[in-house]
Amino acid sequence: MLFENLQLIEPILKALKSEGYTTPTPIQQQAIPIVLDKKDLLGVAQTGTGKTAAFAIPIIQLLCQDKHLSAGKREVRCLILTPTRELAIQIGESFDSYGRNTPLRNKVIFGGVNQHSQVEALKFGLDILIATPGRLLDLMNQKLVNLNHIQFFVLDEADRMLDMGFVHDVKKIIAKLPTKRQSLFFSATMPNDIIELSNSILSNPKKVEVTPASTTVEIINQVVYFVDKGNKKNLLVDILKDTSIERALVFTRTKHGANKVAEGLSKIGIRSEAIHGNKSQNARQSALNNFKSKQTRVLVATDIAARGIDIDELTHVINFELPNVAESYVHRIGRTGRAGASGIAIAFCDAEEKPFLKDIQKLIGKQIDVVENHDYPLMNHQVEDTISFGRQRNFGNKSSFNKNGPHAPSREFPKRAGSQIKFQHRTAR
Repeated sequence: MLFENLQLIEPILKALKSEGYTTPTPIQQQAIPIVLDKKDLLGVAQTGTGKTAAFAIPIIQLLCQDKHLSAGKREVRCLILTPTRELAIQIGESFDSYGRNTPLRNKVIFGGVNQHSQVEALKFGLDILIATPGRLLDLMNQKLVNLNHIQFFVLDEADRMLDMGFVHDVKKIIAKLPTKRQSLFFSATMPNDIIELSNSILSNPKKVEVTPASTTVEIINQVVYFVDKGNKKNLLVDILKDTSIERALVFTRTKHGANKVAEGLSKIGIRSEAIHGNKSQNARQSALNNFKSKQTRVLVATDIAARGIDIDELTHVINFELPNVAESYVHRIGRTGRAGASGIAIAFCDAEEKPFLKDIQKLIGKQIDVVENHDYPLMNHQVEDTISFGRQRNFGNKSSFNKNGPHAPSREFPKRAGSQIKFQHRTAR
């Protein structure tokens, strides 16, 4: 099936062609006709399946076909709620891309920045508002946002909303929406509390479930290194000696840990930046942009970046610390293996993290392959600091290690699969 077979209007098809998108993903094939038919939708899909386009494309079409588009001052007719600033920005970029040939206007609003430009955009008139719950409630309390004209409501990453404690804010916002509206609800997992929330929002919804909840993308090559906690930094540097790894997204459990890893890598000449909740919005967006443009080789993140960050052709995700919530592992590694491309997910596991690994393997229903042939095995409890973060070293010289990496086991994976990855045609995210 092609996008041309989905009865889309010419301005959208032209925009999709400009982006290089021709074939819809499974969730797009199923969801777009449902939304165009003005039905409520319950979407169960992991990040990376193209769900943003699954709701953005048909909403743009329906808004363009609305006879009220050019009548008087524009009122917000579509509201999209999402848990993080980064995801909100990404959704805004998608609406910009797919709606570039239409007269529609959208605005992204979130906290942590001055509200002036957001308020001015609202006064000027918008069709589509993409928002995080906290800032939206703040502007509603100031009577700066009018939601009386909402025709389309999207709740994205609903389970993440719940994890982050936004459920009460979400319910307050929903209470202010018109009863007569079309609602779309997306979640990667469907625990009982999420099912209850969806039942309170949706009316006779059609369900689209593309990937079973809490499963990992099969094309991601997952491996685990058992390593002492104090030697993780040395193992990370060893892995990054492989210059075929152009970019790596590294996850830690804490903000302090993210800063420490990023600063340590930068000291030895590996350009790295950290991204977490304590960073200002400008700093976070700058770090993300630098990583996307390959100015930064390593982005070290907490779970704030585990969902919704769409980074084209990201080959490697490294769990420097395993998450204590198994579902977070699934979302972390989902940053790679996107849009049909291959990916590598590397996990470091110390003695204290073995229960976390057990929970992860139970959740994903498979044993993760173990890389045993490396210099910092877990049975060696004496911390070796042969490669110190405080020591200046140049890892740009390939002659200092063999092409398969410094400690490549005989198995297929450590031939540094990142250099072998073939990226497929792009699909709309």
